[in-house]
Amino acid sequence: MTSDSRFLSVRIDRPAKTVYEYAADVANLREWVTGIESDAQVTFAPRNDFGVLDHEVRTPAGETVYVPMRVTSHGDGAEVVFTLRPFPGMTAEELERDSAAVMTDLNRLRENLEAGAAPAPGPATDQPAAP
Repeated sequence: MTSDSRFLSVRIDRPAKTVYEYAADVANLREWVTGIESDAQVTFAPRNDFGVLDHEVRTPAGETVYVPMRVTSHGDGAEVVFTLRPFPGMTAEELERDSAAVMTDLNRLRENLEAGAAPAPGPATDQPAAP
């Protein structure tokens, strides 16, 4: 079993505010996240000026997983940092698999935003939603 958190990150060639607004909108999750069950509920931290995208994922089985995530400015673009915490009893191989899956999602986020995806106009919701 491993207990160390992993800090996974990706640079995105878009302003941090644009990245934050797009990623914080639960309506956009299906466009870049593949690892969340379709009937799970995702609730993001309240809107903030610090790029905090921490969120909770409530699985259909009733488990709640807390996920720390941030968007920060990095030069003219942004950096997204996702903290992957191993579950109790998780093997090193399972952690590697989850790390790869998160990086796939973060790279899809980057690709979508750099290809021109933009946040929806108007305020996005912080309410729980199924991705």
